[in-house]
Amino acid sequence: MQITLMKGKNHRASLPEADLHHEGSIAIDRKLLDEGGFVVYERVEIFNVETGARFGTYVIDAPEGSGTVGLNGATARLAIPGDKLIVVAYATFNEAEARIFRPRIVRVDGENRILPG
Repeated sequence: MQITLMKGKNHRASLPEADLHHEGSIAIDRKLLDEGGFVVYERVEIFNVETGARFGTYVIDAPEGSGTVGLNGATARLAIPGDKLIVVAYATFNEAEARIFRPRIVRVDGENRILPG
């Protein structure tokens, strides 16, 4: 049996930018990607805390330390700058792996800087 679990999450990131005319994706600060265990081009689910919208896209990296969390292409229509987003990646595990696995959860402040703890 295979079980799908949340492997990583960026919790309540602020959306500073959305670019309808950029190739579709979500650009995320490299530091946030690394801390959350995300891989460039990985499929992610995005939850807009403000509207309840849920949608998927893939990840591209933004410069480390930039604080960038930017929606691109069609996804830019699903949130506006200032919205809070939760970005989640999933992985599939066998039952034994699932019982011991712990996801990487990254909480950020209003400027998308990683909070301690």
